[in-house]
Amino acid sequence: MNFHDVRFPASLSFGSIGGPERRTDVVTLANGFEERNTPWAHSRRRYDAGLGLRSLDDIETLIAFFEARRGQMYGFRWKDWSDYKSGRASAAPDFEDQQIGQGDGTETQFPLCKTYRSGAFTYARPITKPVAGSVRIGIEQDLLAEGVDFEIDTTTGVVTFVHPPAEGARIMAGFEFDVPVRFDSDRIATSVASFQAGEVPNVPVVEVRV
Repeated sequence: MNFHDVRFPASLSFGSIGGPERRTDVVTLANGFEERNTPWAHSRRRYDAGLGLRSLDDIETLIAFFEARRGQMYGFRWKDWSDYKSGRASAAPDFEDQQIGQGDGTETQFPLCKTYRSGAFTYARPITKPVAGSVRIGIEQDLLAEGVDFEIDTTTGVVTFVHPPAEGARIMAGFEFDVPVRFDSDRIATSVASFQAGEVPNVPVVEVRV
């Protein structure tokens, strides 16, 4: 897999802009009504890392990171400061934040996910890059211990239980997570004079499927 399991410096991504995008095909019919469809089951996020640069040292760090990834060749982790927790942004992850599955008495592996709700509608987003040490797992009201009751693969987001959860038991999870991304360009154009004058380079970053 063309992916390096390293995070883009969080101090540089803090000032970036970006968020989710979707692809919707819209066809206007002869009677004026529309038919809308989408080939994407999940949204894809885009960011501009250039806006997080504040000093010439930051540019040096960016160039080193870019070169180590060979431009667009290798993906990496990205902290989306606007959406990186399983629950509320102001609270620490709690194992009751998300329900990621329901036991059937035989299955031991369950992938992490985050559910977004608006009214009666929901969207379940797969979480494939949880942050090591941040994952909290519980079954019903009982908090479990990592390394004793379960293991978490931080490269895939899959939780593996030592013993299969009982049939009908709610499997709960709380976590922090990164977004798997790559640079969306093989070129970074920087100018010391422009940067000192307040102009920052454009550094596009796009989410990848892993």
